[in-house]
Amino acid sequence: MPKYYDILESNELVVLHEVSNLLASSLDLKESISRVFELLHERLGFMKGILTVVNQKTLLPSIKVSYGINSKEFESQSFKQWELITAKVLKSRGPMIIPHLDDVVDINGLKNFDTVLDESFICLPLILGDEIFGTLAVDFLFRDDENLQFIIKLLDIVGLLIVQELKLKKLLDLEKESLRKENVSLKEELSEKYDIHNMIGKSKVMRDVYRSIKQVASSNATVLIRGESGTGKELVAHAIHYQSLRAKKPFIRINCAAIPESLIESELFGHQKGAFTDAFETKIGKFEAANGGTIFLDEVTELSPQMQVKLLRVLQERELTRVGSNDVISIDVRVIAATNNDIEKEIQQKKVREDFYYRLNVFPIHLPLLRERSGDVLLLAEHFLERYNKENNRSISRISSSVSEIFSFYSWPGNVRELENCIERSIIMCNGDILLPKHLPPSIKALESEHDVYTADKLSLKEKVNRYEKKIIIDMLDSVNGNISRAAKSLNTTHRILGYKIDQLNIDVNKIKLA
Repeated sequence: MPKYYDILESNELVVLHEVSNLLASSLDLKESISRVFELLHERLGFMKGILTVVNQKTLLPSIKVSYGINSKEFESQSFKQWELITAKVLKSRGPMIIPHLDDVVDINGLKNFDTVLDESFICLPLILGDEIFGTLAVDFLFRDDENLQFIIKLLDIVGLLIVQELKLKKLLDLEKESLRKENVSLKEELSEKYDIHNMIGKSKVMRDVYRSIKQVASSNATVLIRGESGTGKELVAHAIHYQSLRAKKPFIRINCAAIPESLIESELFGHQKGAFTDAFETKIGKFEAANGGTIFLDEVTELSPQMQVKLLRVLQERELTRVGSNDVISIDVRVIAATNNDIEKEIQQKKVREDFYYRLNVFPIHLPLLRERSGDVLLLAEHFLERYNKENNRSISRISSSVSEIFSFYSWPGNVRELENCIERSIIMCNGDILLPKHLPPSIKALESEHDVYTADKLSLKEKVNRYEKKIIIDMLDSVNGNISRAAKSLNTTHRILGYKIDQLNIDVNKIKLA
């Protein structure tokens, strides 16, 4: 007959392997430690167990997991003895081993008559490096000294496995808290960045836009933002979201024109594993990701009529079905859409469904062209000057009066985005502390040499056409570094014709090459 100790020793690796698996099986430490205590009870006959964890701020222990102890026992004298032993172990950072509890005089010098069974007690400090994380204490029936030594050895390894989990949990908690703080900070930054009071512009048309944002933000109404490219549609969508009751929830943007027709349904509504060839796993769509918050559908009229029908159902029912699934998923999402297209014309051409348009157009906001808010140009220019000074580590103090005059006259076909790009480029080109006309992009800089640059209203039709044609050619030459052949090809004309136009319009190609 093998000794009991030999049987235990042969099962040591099996027990440790099972303990390791249990600790790795769940991110819930309380659950995994409880299962470890159950395993030790089943395999080794442990009667009771307690894991205490030290609060890293107060350095005081608290019970994380208990096993085999009822609520009445927590009030008993024997449990108070247990607490005193735990405190002593934490202070000494060394283990306490009591082979026979019924023969022990307690720390206060009193005989403990509550325990009549021949029980053994072990309390180990959980230490990793120089850091103490808590204690592991167990109570079990004494069999013999060999068995006790085996239990001590086994429990020491179990304690090491547990303290590693405690260390990992601490690191995860610290990272989680760091991410939480970072998330809060980023949301505060976004909220401040997209606060309506930080939007630039004092013109009447922009004040109308601000009023519309304030009016609609607190509602759940679908908003359709219309305006040319570069007028700031996404900025307005952000402002509506961060002024709403959904501000702490997700803001999800999707460019409907940038996603192939074959993928757009999956992107918006998600798909089940195996729904199509490349669907290797289940994926939630943008609408589910935005649940509770806002989804911004940019260039929404680029969706096909077939896709418009599917999206219309989601807008009406606030329900969706993933590709490859029959399950209906309810969603709570505020929809903001945007387009720079002529929707009425697209309805006539059957590119946009009329019912789809009416569902989107609950609360329309029209964004003005930059040339329609000329009084805001210099305000925006100063704003971008400050931003790109910081980003490029420059200290340009001001915009010259000649540049300001050019800005006031220029038509800004690319709207606010063109002005922003112009300022960023000019800051890079400027080596002094004042932004001058020579630092501007060629297409804008060319206006400086025009004698009637500030009297555009007095120009004849031919002069206006020539000026517009000149701008197109200068922009193209600038994009190809002054290469006339490449510019001619891009403009779908010949080298000879473009050369004639360059001479006729007095365009200095060499100046463009040096810019």
